[in-house]
Order: sequence, then C-alpha cells, then structure tokens
Amino acid sequence: MPAAPQDQLAATLAERVFRRLGDGGFASGQALAREFGVTRSAVWKAVRVLVNAGARIEAVPNRGYRLSEGIAALDAARLVAQLPEGVQARVARCEVAWALPSTNAALLAAGEDPPQGRAAILLAEHQTAGRGRRGRQWVAPLGGAVCLSIAWTFAELPRDLAALSLVIGVCALRALSAHGVRGLALKWPNDVVAGGRKLGGVLIEMRAESAGPVVVVIGIGVNVALEAPARAQVTAAGNAPVDLVELSGSTDRNALAAGLVREIVAALPKFAVDGFTPFAAEWREADALRGRAVSVMLGDEPQAGIARGIDAGGALLVETPAGLQRFVTGEVSVRAQA
Repeated sequence: MPAAPQDQLAATLAERVFRRLGDGGFASGQALAREFGVTRSAVWKAVRVLVNAGARIEAVPNRGYRLSEGIAALDAARLVAQLPEGVQARVARCEVAWALPSTNAALLAAGEDPPQGRAAILLAEHQTAGRGRRGRQWVAPLGGAVCLSIAWTFAELPRDLAALSLVIGVCALRALSAHGVRGLALKWPNDVVAGGRKLGGVLIEMRAESAGPVVVVIGIGVNVALEAPARAQVTAAGNAPVDLVELSGSTDRNALAAGLVREIVAALPKFAVDGFTPFAAEWREADALRGRAVSVMLGDEPQAGIARGIDAGGALLVETPAGLQRFVTGEVSVRAQA
C-alpha cells in the first residue's frame, strides 16, 4: 500500500531532522519547526519516526533534541576528504542514501559499473533488508551501524576470489585498529568478532561475463551503537552482538567508514595481482577458531572436528575422525562448540 502523503512528509522531514542533529548539538523543537517551515507537532512526529527506526536521540527539557553523544550523520564529502590522495584517485563515486533495502543489492542493480581500478561506494543511514551470508538478515538500526558497499571491476577473474572475504576481514581489522579498537579477531569466513561476539560481517557478491571483466560488490557492516531491541533481534537470529560503543566508546562513523574504504580500496589492486598470499599471515594471526572444536554444516550434515587454520587459498581446515577436511568459503557455516 502506498504511503499516505503525511507519512511521506514525515519520512522526508525525519531525514532532514536527523541530518540537522548530526552535528551533535541540541536543537529545540521550536527552532527545528522554524528552520523547516513546519509545526512543532510535525517535528515531534519526525523524531518519533527516527526513534522507531532505531536512532538514539536524547530529548532534554529546555534544550531540545540531539543525537546521542558521538553519533553523527554520514557524509560522503567528509568521508572522501579523510582519504589519502592515492585512494581518492581510485574513487569513482561515493554516495550516502537515507534508506535502502540493501546497499549491496543497490550496487548490483546499478546500470553503471565502475571503471577498472576504481571504486563505487554506497552507504545507507538505514537498511531495511540488509543481508548477511546464507540469506540471513543483517540488523542495522538507523545511525547505529556502518552499512557500506564497494563495487569494484577486475579485468579478469582473480585466482583467489574465494578468499576475498578473508582479505576484506583483514582490511576491517586494520581499519578498526587504526580507529582505536583492540581485542578483535576474525571468524572464518566473514565475521569480525570480539570475545566470541559479532562486531561486523562481510558479504561478497559478483557479476561476471564469460572471459570478461568481473564486478564484485563488497558489503561490510559494523555495529556502532545497538539499543536493546536491536541486540535482542540479533541474538534471536543466532549471533551474540557487540558494538563499538561497548568496546571503545568511539562512534565516529565517518572516520570509521573512511578507514574501511582506505584499507579496502588500497588492498584490491594488490589482491588482483598477488591473490590472498600478502594477507594470509595477518589473517592467521587473527584466527578466532584455530585449535577450537567446531561444527561445520554442509547442507544438513554437520562435520565435527578441530579447526586447524586455513590453507594457502583461504579454505578452512578441520581435523575430523575421517582425517583433515578442507572447506571452501561460501559452502559452510561454522559454529564453535562449547
């Protein structure tokens, strides 16, 4: 059913209010109403729209509204300005959408692929149907996560394409470390974890033609500030979550997104030439599963054993009663055993 005109107005006003509050300061309902040419009641309704979408907004008598401390609206220009010149030169375009079902899906459906060696970057303040691996939902409340996708065109199919999610995991750890986050690990094949709880995840999708260029879309989501309802939703889906507020108190999403773009865009040309090899040692050092009892799902048949790291191509090695088994990314689901 199409939205009623007043609902469309509320959604549009909500975006304007969110971005206006993105500077971190307080703004009264009266001031916002005057600025946007609406009633104070309309502002209040817009704030309700934001809160219902998961935004963390403080309302203080005689001061007004503000986004919770440290939360800021995403800004493409601010993001690109924080990139080194060499990385900026590799950015074909960078956009921030207000709301999308999925940033990955939007880039895959785009009619224009980025030129070879350059990146198309898309972020969303709010994903309504974000996707994780194996069709799982990625929960990302408004303002509470970084939802980032990067489209990249390879001249031909990279030899270690199956290990690309591991490469992106290494890039994420580099970016988060530079952002002051410590104690992180990588859970094969695509999760960033802290103390066994999930901070972020990677989803790689691709489009290719026979003997031609290959377009990959790299999706990465990072929990920044999850309220109780979002945490409960993630837990119900089978993952214990953690966010940056809990780990470090740092919530500068523009700086974090810039760090992720910097590391990924710098790594992709190297990956195209050298494959997984330059990243393997870092991944092994951060391996959250090595030496632990795991259960690997292949279809409906679990394979139990001890994780023994990864091979040169990034496949998971598991010691089972039947011997050492090799599992390729994209085919399995791993759960650490108690």
